[in-house]
Parts: sequence; structure tokens; C-alpha cells
Amino acid sequence: MSERPDSVADADPYAAWRSRDYRLFAGSWFAMMFAKQMETVAVGIHIYDQTRDPMALGWVGLVQALPVMLLAIPGGQIADRVNRRTVMAVMLAVSTLVALGLALASAAHLSLPWIYTLLTVGAVSQALGSPSRAALLPQLVAPEHFSNAVTWNTTVFHIASMTGPAIGGLLIGAGQGTTVAFAAVAVCRLLSLSAILTLRNRPPRPSAESISWNSLAAGVRFVWKTKLILATISLDLFAVLLGGAAYLLPIFAKDILHVGASGLGFLRSAEAVGAVATAMLIAHLPPFRRAGRTMLWAVAGFGAATIVFGVSHWFWLSLAMMFLVGAMDNVSVVVRHTLVQMLTPDAMRGRVSAVNNIFIVASNDIGGFESGVAARLLGTVGSVVFGGVGTILVVIGAAQLWPQILSIGSLREIRPAELAEAEHGADEELAAKG
Repeated sequence: MSERPDSVADADPYAAWRSRDYRLFAGSWFAMMFAKQMETVAVGIHIYDQTRDPMALGWVGLVQALPVMLLAIPGGQIADRVNRRTVMAVMLAVSTLVALGLALASAAHLSLPWIYTLLTVGAVSQALGSPSRAALLPQLVAPEHFSNAVTWNTTVFHIASMTGPAIGGLLIGAGQGTTVAFAAVAVCRLLSLSAILTLRNRPPRPSAESISWNSLAAGVRFVWKTKLILATISLDLFAVLLGGAAYLLPIFAKDILHVGASGLGFLRSAEAVGAVATAMLIAHLPPFRRAGRTMLWAVAGFGAATIVFGVSHWFWLSLAMMFLVGAMDNVSVVVRHTLVQMLTPDAMRGRVSAVNNIFIVASNDIGGFESGVAARLLGTVGSVVFGGVGTILVVIGAAQLWPQILSIGSLREIRPAELAEAEHGADEELAAKG
């Protein structure tokens, strides 16, 4: 899956954890993602049990994607001008209220428009708050330890993704409904909020720019000019947009594999187990010597595992493929997120993180809508197989369109690009270093 990494004798696999603030941040991140994974399982089961329609699941992706795509850029401007910890706290408070609303809607058997409306409100808070969360992380650890922090952050995310769906599925099965699961989501978000409020106050550096359309669009221009960032986030966008099968998992669990709510939780958890296993390897091994080539092979492997999952009717083979999907995806996550954050000057991290967030949401949630449409046209299995083939073709196309990806070397050597340098192509200097 990876090139042989450089030998780095003094690498500390636990460097990020030696920071108190990073430990609090990671704890908040775990609770936030654990809650999100439980919520995803509960929403999927609640909606599919009511409709038996893959398009109804696809609409979940769309109502969560559109607010982020419309509001992420203003959210990035907020992250570069307002205390990022405060913004995160407001986001978590709103998300907690959304979870309580979902619990009430489930208990009262309200119609689906209420569910979609609450999910939209949650997506608005995510759009305005997520750039602050991403931009805060580089302030918590030294630059030379940032790649290590990203690796552990993805590990925390995937541990939450591994345990959250399983616990959510068990709660739904034991409670004979989704109300208890949504209430548990609210409790987890309160815990996440408590951890964020305990972080040391970290206001952003004052910006010399006035608030204008020019400053608002600065993150978009920076990404467009810095081809390494544009290439890696575009690769992820189109690969996951086509290859993601997450929104169709309730159909696989109920109608194809016949494993019910608990089986759905384990399918989602298997993906996270694969990601955690990969993250542990990355954390304890020296950096990849050829991170770009490694990422391309990993995304291709993601597509191949998706194809096998799509045609499988055996639960254990499907679990194994979800394990591989998570393992391959996590390699891409570590490389991409390290590039985005370390190539970007701190004064612009909020706005660039907002652009990155648009790409992530477009790939995941618009991908969910695409899966629903494709399932209507091609059937559930055909949709997933088509997506896996498309992912492999995207890898081939990305390598041809952006050969800079092949030149990415060790992630430890990446440093923020100057704004003027980005205007002339920051990727050229990094290619020379690689």
C-alpha cells in the first residue's frame, strides 16, 4: 500500500499527545465524531424504515451538503477573525440542540420534513464552525509534530467511527427505536463542548485585510494557485463522490445482507477499524518517502474494495471490504490534510480550511445524493460497482492532469507557502524538495 518510508530515528509517535491542549482537542473531537456516527446510523434507520426508498436516504446527503457549500467560505472568514474556540463552542451548542430535536421528533413520530429541517440546521452550524476547528489544530502542536497530530486525529476520528455506529445500532436494537440513540448523541455533544471550553484561549492573529469580497475569496484563490492542494482535494472529491457507499449501507444491511440494525453498525465500524489500523502503522513508522504515489495507490485500492463490497452477498466478505475501504481512505486523509494545513499560512488557514471543507462535504454528502440517484437508476449493487470503477478512473485521470502529485515526497519537509509564492505556483518548490 505504501512506499518504503525514510528512516527517522528520533521520531516520537506520541509527540502530539504531550500537549495538554491537544489532548483536550482530541477528546472533544472523539465525542463529537462518536455522536455524529450514532446520529448517522439512527437517521438512516429512521428514514429507511419509514420509506424503503434509497432516494430518501440520498436527500439526507443533499440537505446536509448544501448549507456547507453555501456557508463554508463565510465560515472560513469567521475562523480568521474570531476566537476559534468560541466559534467551536457555539457550533457544538447548536448541534446539541439539533440532537435533542431529533430525539423529540423520533419520540413524537413527526414527519420526515422535520428530520430534514433539523439536519439542515445542524449542517449550517457545521458550515460556520468546521473551518475554526480545522484551523485551530495547527496552533496546538509544533509544526514538526503536525503530521503526527493529523495521524492521531484521524485515529481518534476512526475510533469514534468504529465504536459510534456499533453502539448506536445496539441502542436502537435494544430500545426498539431511534429516540434513545438521539438522546445519547446530545449527551456526547455536551461532553465535547465541555472539553472545548477548557482549551486555552487562542484568538487568531489580527487581520490587516478589511472584510470584503476580495478577502472572502482569498482562500479560493490560494487553493487554485497552489496546485498541490487543488490536486489532492480534487482527487478526494471525485473519488469519494463516485465511490462512497455509506448512504446505501442501510439497504445493504436490511435487504441484501439481512443483518439488521446491529449489522449496519458493524459494517460502519469495520471501515473505522481499517482506518485505525492504518493510522497506528503510520504513527509508528517513519514518514512516507513518496507520499504522493502512496496516496494514489491507496485511492485506487479504495475503489477496488468498493467494487468487491458492491457484489458481495456474504456478510463477512462485506465486513472485510469495509475494513479495506477505511484503511485505504485513511492514507489519503493523512497526506491530504497535512498538505492543506502545512502549505497554508496561519492567517489564511480558516479560509483555506473552508474550501477544503466544501470539497469534503461535496464528496461525502453530495456523494450520498449521487448514490441515491444511481441506486434508483442502476439498482443498489450497480450503483456501488459503478462508483468503484469511477474511483479507479479518477485516480488515473488525476495522475495525468496533476503530475505534481507524483512528486510529493516526505510530509515532514512541508512548510507554509508564502502568499506571493503561491501566486507563482508553490507546488514547483515542493516538487523540487520531493
